[in-house]
Amino acid sequence: MGTSYFTEEHDAFRESFKEFLQREVVPHIDKWEKDGKIERFIWKKFGEMGYFGLHYPEKYGGLDLDLFYTVIFLEELQKINSGGFAAAMWAHTYLAMTHIMKEGNEAIRQKYLVPSINGEKMGCLCISEPFGGSDVAGMKTTAVREGDHYIINGSKTFITNGLYSDYLVVAVKTSPDLAHKGMSILIMDRDAPGIASTKLDKLGWRASDTAEISFDNVKVPVANLMGEENKGFSYIMEHFALERLVMGVNAHARAEYALDYAIQYMSERTAFGKKLDEFQVLRHKVAEMASEVEMCKVFNYNIAHRLDNKEYVVKEATMAKLNATRIADKVIYECLQLLGGYGYMEDYPMARLFRDSRLGPIGGGTSEILCEIIAKMVIDKKTYKSAIK
Repeated sequence: MGTSYFTEEHDAFRESFKEFLQREVVPHIDKWEKDGKIERFIWKKFGEMGYFGLHYPEKYGGLDLDLFYTVIFLEELQKINSGGFAAAMWAHTYLAMTHIMKEGNEAIRQKYLVPSINGEKMGCLCISEPFGGSDVAGMKTTAVREGDHYIINGSKTFITNGLYSDYLVVAVKTSPDLAHKGMSILIMDRDAPGIASTKLDKLGWRASDTAEISFDNVKVPVANLMGEENKGFSYIMEHFALERLVMGVNAHARAEYALDYAIQYMSERTAFGKKLDEFQVLRHKVAEMASEVEMCKVFNYNIAHRLDNKEYVVKEATMAKLNATRIADKVIYECLQLLGGYGYMEDYPMARLFRDSRLGPIGGGTSEILCEIIAKMVIDKKTYKSAIK
């Protein structure tokens, strides 16, 4: 890959994962995009190959590999042109499972993490609410303790894997009067009475099941509390660096994919007696886009390296997500333009890429929210530090 971050082992993994995706996933993508549902057999195949356990300990069936295997996993998922399929995979692996690994006790890890790694169970992370959006601290879903159970009431929305997942990792208010300091994380089974999901009809990411979920007097054992009561906000903030890096890597990878496709198209398409890649105005447009994508990619790699070394990189990861998603949107817009009328046709990849990419500056914290977080650190000199000892 031409960088010091990837070894021969990384490159070999990339090639084998590419082959796996072409063989096992790509033939089904159009069907899943049309149906809005990913068939469960693929989860088991991902699990059998160890792809859900790249960054998790061997004790639970993982491979305990460095974060650059995760980077490769994310990049190659973006290059089969289904943002929805990719989202279903990484939301399970790096959102739901991260909380189980970091906050779950041994019993919870054995019950949920082990089958999540081997592909037998699928998870979702439930934070956003219908009237909250990016305002995590303003959530309204409550968990009232009654004996050895919590009673959950409220709703969540925009939840990836929210319809077909086997379990839910849910942020709740256990002490509503304490605002963000009264938040906790619970894990619950999909079949618990009182849980109902409604599928949402989206502009893009059409292969993934995104849902609004309601909780009506759902009983959850106190034993399903993850970490300490009322420490949930700290746990969520702790993992935002990884989530934002994931979305930054996704963005640079799909922008690179779009650009490679456009360059190939330009080398074959003739207009006015010349190949498109011979027109200076188009050549320079490509040069500018390639420069921006490369800067994003190298910045993201640096953050991945630092995160792998246990540095707290919330500022840099926030910048990565902000910039990479913005640049990906711009690059894919321009690449669609380079294809002319064909860029607007569903038979070509750019139309789906264009729709899927638009979620980048919205999901996982809108660009506007990220700008304010960065402004607090850069202008107000606010410092964030790890909440987990």
